Amino acid sequence: MHLGRIELKLTSPPPPPSSTAGGLAVVGAHGGAGASTLAATLGPSARDLGTIHPGLAVTANEPLILAARGTVAAARHATDAVRVLHENGVSVAVLAVIGDGLPEPQDATARFVLLEGLVGGVVRVPFLTALRLVDDPTRAVLSPRAQRALNQILALAAEQASHA
Repeated sequence: MHLGRIELKLTSPPPPPSSTAGGLAVVGAHGGAGASTLAATLGPSARDLGTIHPGLAVTANEPLILAARGTVAAARHATDAVRVLHENGVSVAVLAVIGDGLPEPQDATARFVLLEGLVGGVVRVPFLTALRLVDDPTRAVLSPRAQRALNQILALAAEQASHA
C-alpha cells in the first residue's frame, strides 16, 4: 500500500482524560498492526485511531503512537506512514514495533533504525501469549518485559507532550 499524499486534519483537542493531560493517540501503520490492542493496554487516556488513512484527525497536543509489526512489509508501511505524517506536520512520539513471537528480520530492523531519527523513540513491544487467551486485552497479565515497553512508550509520549 502506498499512501502517497494524504491530508491529515489537525483538530482542536478533545476534553482531556482524567488520567493524563491531553491523552494519547494510537494509529496503525497497516492493518493488523496491533494499534487497537496497544491502545487498550495503554489505558483509558489512549485513543485508537485505527489504521492510517486519508482524513485522519490528529489533535495538535496529543502524542501520536504509530504501531507496526516487526516484519519487512510492516517496516515499509511504517516508513511510508512516518513520511506522510511528517509531510503533514504531525510528529510521531513513538514507533511501537509489535512483536509476533518470531525474530525480527534484519531488513525490518534496518528500516526501523533509519526511522529512529524521525520519531521520538522506537519501542519494541514483545509478543504476549496472554492476549490470545482473553477477549479483553485489558484483562491480560503483562510480562515484566511488556510492562517495561508500555512504560517506555508512556515516558516518550509524556516527553513529547511536555515539549508541545
